[in-house]
Amino acid sequence: MKKALLLGTTGVAVALAMLAFGFVAGNPQIARAGTAQPVETAAADTKIDRTEVEGIIRDYLLKNPEVLLEVQDALEAKQKEEQRIAHMGVIKNAKDQIFNSAFDGVVGNPNGKVTIVEFYDYNCGFCKRAIDDMRALTKSDPDLRFVLKEFPILGPDSQKASVVSMAFHLMKPEKYGEFHNALLGGQGRATEAAAIKVALSLGADEAALREKMKDPTINEALAKTYDLANKLAITGTPSYVVGNEVVFGALGQEVLTEKIEAAKAAL
Repeated sequence: MKKALLLGTTGVAVALAMLAFGFVAGNPQIARAGTAQPVETAAADTKIDRTEVEGIIRDYLLKNPEVLLEVQDALEAKQKEEQRIAHMGVIKNAKDQIFNSAFDGVVGNPNGKVTIVEFYDYNCGFCKRAIDDMRALTKSDPDLRFVLKEFPILGPDSQKASVVSMAFHLMKPEKYGEFHNALLGGQGRATEAAAIKVALSLGADEAALREKMKDPTINEALAKTYDLANKLAITGTPSYVVGNEVVFGALGQEVLTEKIEAAKAAL
């Protein structure tokens, strides 16, 4: 983090120097104070002007290093706002895909006024811990609709487990919540075999399940989710969409509750 900040502030300093030099170089007719230097000779002193400008900037920044932090903070705030606006556009244009995909499981109140969407991976340790947040939120808020969006990014095991999960959801959507809790909340790595075992324990027919796993629309849905996540700048799990906002990381029940309440207020 310190290295990134240093690189960022160094870039700012260089940019300031270039800006100042560009101004001087682009205005050769500007005479020095107390002189009447002709235009044709001013251009010849550009190198001297640059040295002086760089010296002034260096001295100023050494005496006021907090300026670099202020500039860095302003840049980060601007980037976050630009990202927030971009997210709002993506969410608006892909509303059905985000909130109402036929391949996503739903827990809590399926007709709830507010929806929170979680992008998760069955082998994500943070997702395993965040499952308690989901349970607590849906228990405490009877008007909350919680959508579970498969986003397997942690290798082939995760991808195969998600295919089983999505096939099971298509077959027995009413039992998907139990399946999700059992697989994500279980011990050990989630694999195709582990996911099938959970599905069978909940009454799925193995032959029918394996046939459903071949459904090409499952991989098509996963591809759309990867594309959606890319547009929303989601690179890790868990990540959430609440209202018009994207929330990155396992920030806990309290933070998610605040986001949910903000989404309710915006209705």
